[in-house]
Amino acid sequence: MKNRDELGSTFDTAVSLYDRMRPGYVDELYKTIFEYINIDENSRVVEVGSGSGQATLPVLKTGCALTAVEYGENFSLLLKEKFKEYKGFNIVTGKFEDAELENDAYDLVFSATAFHWVPEEIGYPKVFSILKKGGAFARFANRPHISDKDPELAREIDEIYNGRYNKYYGVKSAAKPWFSEEKAKEIADIPAKYGFTDIRYSLFYRERVFTANEYVQLLGTYSDHIAIEESVRKVFFAEIEDAINRHGGTITIRDTLDLELARKQ
Repeated sequence: MKNRDELGSTFDTAVSLYDRMRPGYVDELYKTIFEYINIDENSRVVEVGSGSGQATLPVLKTGCALTAVEYGENFSLLLKEKFKEYKGFNIVTGKFEDAELENDAYDLVFSATAFHWVPEEIGYPKVFSILKKGGAFARFANRPHISDKDPELAREIDEIYNGRYNKYYGVKSAAKPWFSEEKAKEIADIPAKYGFTDIRYSLFYRERVFTANEYVQLLGTYSDHIAIEESVRKVFFAEIEDAINRHGGTITIRDTLDLELARKQ
């Protein structure tokens, strides 16, 4: 398996596809954040790993001043154009761990399906240091899983992964587990090690349906899939697309969205 930096940099090679295929987040998730911490035009916010901005707009709409810290240069250019009408929006291109940000200055730091790229022992202390007293950290993510509505399709795709993905990366065959509440609690408890309090977590659910072609496009936005050598990836994706088409032409994905909240007292 490639290292963290090598995989992290692959996203920037598929910017337009990522922007088109990656989902946003449910309204209830933002409502939960804004009930935990009030954000308005007087607030200063940092987003860690903005990507193409799937999680950015609902926060920008509060009127806050938002600094997006984004590692990818191409993503940064996309964000600059996408949110150019928001005067309070600015971009820092680089890794969060290297970004120069003021201490004790921000009301909210949030990260959507991105904070796992930041080393824990660097990321959490840095978030704590830049937050104001009473400020909040919101970490959330989308955890997709093939629905069990078509177990034969799920089984066949597992077999394709075993023959292509697992063989390529030299990992053992295993079906991807469902994201559990226990895992959400485990993630939620991490900030306590770094001085955070008032720790909470919430789970949200939704389903998405893709055609075979749409689904392989989605897979083409995942760093570990992008990093597979092209000739192997083409066969891998073609086999998945064929399997979906033989099982009715669509695949249902059930998303678990987990939100972890913590506060600097």
